[in-house]
Amino acid sequence: VQLVESGEKLVQPGGSLRLSCVASAQTFVEYPIVWFRQTTGNEREGVSGISRSGNITRYADSVKGRFTVSRDVARNTVYLQMNNLKTEDTGVYYCASGIMITDQGRLQSHGMKFWSEGTQVTVSS
Repeated sequence: VQLVESGEKLVQPGGSLRLSCVASAQTFVEYPIVWFRQTTGNEREGVSGISRSGNITRYADSVKGRFTVSRDVARNTVYLQMNNLKTEDTGVYYCASGIMITDQGRLQSHGMKFWSEGTQVTVSS
């Protein structure tokens, strides 16, 4: 099982960034993939998730309308396109695979089985 993200990123407020999560073929086929982030002073937050088929997507309220999750089957890759970034989006971003669970609309981490190492995203002028 393997989940590998792209490297550390720095972007100005209002800018855009795309994160990539490359999964092993097995992981990509068997599990949904969910993006989480850990921001300073806050608990880990589920940002966005996509089902195995790609037909179901979920977003945290804080990123709706700004972030888009998608998947490339040929590359076993899930992307998180982040637009109109804000300073509060700064944090460490992880991709994870497992059972996608929501509780009151919030993506939960306890269903995840495999995690990437995380990548730092900094939104700053």
